[in-house]
Amino acid sequence: MKLALFDLDHTLLPLDSDHAWGEFTTRIGWTDPVTFKQRNDEFFAHYQAGTLNVHEYVRFAIDAVRLKGPGAAAQAHAQFMNEVITPAITPRARALVRERQQDSDAVVIVTATNEFITRPIAQAFGVEELIAVNLARGSDGWITGEIEGVPSFREGKVERVEQWLAQRGMTWQDAEISFYSDSTNDLPLLEKSQHPVATNPAPGLEKIARERGWRILNLFSE
Repeated sequence: MKLALFDLDHTLLPLDSDHAWGEFTTRIGWTDPVTFKQRNDEFFAHYQAGTLNVHEYVRFAIDAVRLKGPGAAAQAHAQFMNEVITPAITPRARALVRERQQDSDAVVIVTATNEFITRPIAQAFGVEELIAVNLARGSDGWITGEIEGVPSFREGKVERVEQWLAQRGMTWQDAEISFYSDSTNDLPLLEKSQHPVATNPAPGLEKIARERGWRILNLFSE
């Protein structure tokens, strides 16, 4: 199988959808503009530094959604897509995804952001296969704030892709994998791929990519 994997935030999108969703919830009055922003920014800094506690972050990030319920959450997310995400999707990013859909057996977005935020974004790119942080659900069918299964973060992305392959009766040896990412958080999966592509790379990943001779791709600069 020829498999193209894409990170999402700062790879296909020129922003962090998790952080942007947090800012959006403040703008629509769901979260406190001072205390929420401070914690949201702290978590984002930990992500960039590779020190994020993903379970703690997901509880924080999804709490307003959990409290508002499915109807209000769906309505707010549709507004978020219209006002924040759709305008941020660039023609070059769309074209790259379409190109890989034409020359690959499968295209999958593999993200450390939770499924509530990212499922509609993947669909906006025309990508049906999504590996994201899965959210546990209670007896009422609504999210609890906890993570279900292995979070798709750092080494967890490797494990989740391995699970995805196994569900299709395959192992790593059965797939020729390209993986596009901007972050050193994704080094485990970049190193597992035959064709790692440092995409809009942060300085740390750009340095590694140049040392190792990996392809470097910039979607958001001229």
